[in-house]
Amino acid sequence: MDLYEYQARDLFRKHGVPVLGGGIATTPEQAQQVASALFKEGSDLVVVKAQVKIGGRGKAGGVKRAYSPQEAAEHARAILGMDIKGHTVGMVLVCDGVDIAQELYFSVLLDRATRGYMALCSREGGVDVEALVQEHPQALARLAVDPCTGMTAQAAARIARAAGLEPGEVADRVAAVIVRLWKVLTAEDATLVEVNPLALTVDGRLLALDGKVSLDDNARFRHPDHADLVDTAAVDPLEARAKAVGMGYVRLEGEVGVLGNGAGLVMSTLDVVAGAGRRHGEMRPANFLDLGGGSSAQAMATGLGIVASDPQVRAILVNVFGGITSCDTVAHGIVDAVTSLEETDKPIVVRLDGNNAEAGRQILAEAALEGVTVVDTMDEAAQTVTAIAHTLSQQPTGTAEPAEFPELAEIKEA
Repeated sequence: MDLYEYQARDLFRKHGVPVLGGGIATTPEQAQQVASALFKEGSDLVVVKAQVKIGGRGKAGGVKRAYSPQEAAEHARAILGMDIKGHTVGMVLVCDGVDIAQELYFSVLLDRATRGYMALCSREGGVDVEALVQEHPQALARLAVDPCTGMTAQAAARIARAAGLEPGEVADRVAAVIVRLWKVLTAEDATLVEVNPLALTVDGRLLALDGKVSLDDNARFRHPDHADLVDTAAVDPLEARAKAVGMGYVRLEGEVGVLGNGAGLVMSTLDVVAGAGRRHGEMRPANFLDLGGGSSAQAMATGLGIVASDPQVRAILVNVFGGITSCDTVAHGIVDAVTSLEETDKPIVVRLDGNNAEAGRQILAEAALEGVTVVDTMDEAAQTVTAIAHTLSQQPTGTAEPAEFPELAEIKEA
């Protein structure tokens, strides 16, 4: 789970990383109130910053300086609702402004390739650090961190020196902040902690002015407080619905709904559907949905309801290999879903194989469900469902679905 800047700042403060004061606002009036409080506390300048989980805010006009509460409100009014690389700004962070003498960069992240961590540091931080990495990669110091020993004071001093900081008070203070940022990573079960810039101010303070933190969702059971960090407004409602019943769901950008039992089977199904779609109007998978290896009839009904409720889905492919759960159980789930859920009014192509596959096919044949097509192989299923999706995608929205699909005759003959 990626955090907003203000959430990362709160975690930094919790673990002793120096940050600036401020607060969030969702309206210009709130921004003016936060700014007024900061000016009363002695600030000469505040900064209004768009809160989106994407980089490039400054270049997009999402970061503005203000020298009065009224100016902060004006900037907030301009920034709220702004589109930054496809992300709509719904809130801003209003914080103290400072005069910067030097900008540094530091991050530490999980390195799965080495089964350890990688720390990165540069004395040239700021908005163009990405360009710096491309043009002058030698300016970015790298240090592999052993998970067993962690970021010791000695390791922190070593990467600070490697980044080009001269030995002395500043380098020592930077190393101390690096150790605290490591604490953020480990104590919060994060996979990434980044500060850009880690700024040395004109008056001698060292501050984390902007931060990014990604938390490991698999460790959430250890952190009940992380539930408060979830951006419920940004969570895909279908993903939330699937997660609530223990299913793995990822929305994609296609037209063919896909669900099966087992992540490996679903992944291979996505590939086959994408390949078949090249013959049928470039139809692509609309989602990944894993019902789980021991899927019940109820799980099948629930999964179908989730996939069918996605408006971009034109047709659905159910690909099941009977194992722990037999295919006849799955077939009963399909029948229950189609007959009881209004959401499942889209054409469904079913491929059953494995335990009790023949019995499952028989159940579906006897049910004679309108809009349900049963096929024998995965390839045939993919060709059939993409052909149906292509036919339906050529219809204007809101028109009735055709009773027949001419392309299917060609598939069956092949």
